[in-house]
Amino acid sequence: MEWEWLIEFLKGMVKPVAATAVVLLAVLLSYFQKLGLESEMVYSILRAFLQLSVIGFVLEFIFTQDNSVWILMAYLFMVVVAGYTAGQRAKQVPRGKYVAGASILVGTAVTMFLLVLLKVFPFTPRYIIPIAGMMVGNSMTVTGVTMKRLRDDIRTQMSLVETALALGATPRQATLQQVKRSLVIALSPVLDNAKTVGLISLPGAMTGLIMGGASPTEAIQLQIVVMNMLIGASTISSIMSTYLCWPAFFTKAYQIQTTVFSSD
Repeated sequence: MEWEWLIEFLKGMVKPVAATAVVLLAVLLSYFQKLGLESEMVYSILRAFLQLSVIGFVLEFIFTQDNSVWILMAYLFMVVVAGYTAGQRAKQVPRGKYVAGASILVGTAVTMFLLVLLKVFPFTPRYIIPIAGMMVGNSMTVTGVTMKRLRDDIRTQMSLVETALALGATPRQATLQQVKRSLVIALSPVLDNAKTVGLISLPGAMTGLIMGGASPTEAIQLQIVVMNMLIGASTISSIMSTYLCWPAFFTKAYQIQTTVFSSD
């Protein structure tokens, strides 16, 4: 009896294992095209299997707990991992991991608070953890791109920024165009996805509900909520990251920290 859960789990893994046939096809194509990605592909899929299997058991446990502490712990863990990953993308930004983590935390927390306050979702593990994961994942990508692009743009146009500072502009005023450009580039994929959702692809949340037996109208309603929250969280996080980057980019005397931009 005590091993029934393991037997059921292994039975359920038959189809996921069968689906690795497409990965093997990708490995063969990489080999014949001499891309050198075979080992990375195999490592990635094995790691995905392990991570998802572990998180599945963890969520099974959390969903049975009637304690909000578990929700907060799971949420903070996701934010920490996302902050580290986004900081790695923008590794030239001093304290980039902390900037990314704080930005993601603010953006997703504000969005999640509004969703709960408006009673869009109940504050339970079964709802909050999945939506938090979607928001944190998207905010991670957008924040990393924003920070990296902002730093690179300021480096490329340093003379223009220094001229504006010399004329009495604040760091915000001197880098206004660079900030706008980095935000537009980072948020464009999220906005483009919202424009084409349902026309080009059916997103994961919607597809999962339909495959799980829900009606298409119910799936659409949830997907609209998901798209709204992703845009909100991503926008707040990316804007927040630009504000938190300035202390590292400029001195208290409103001069550029040349050491930050001296190398790639």
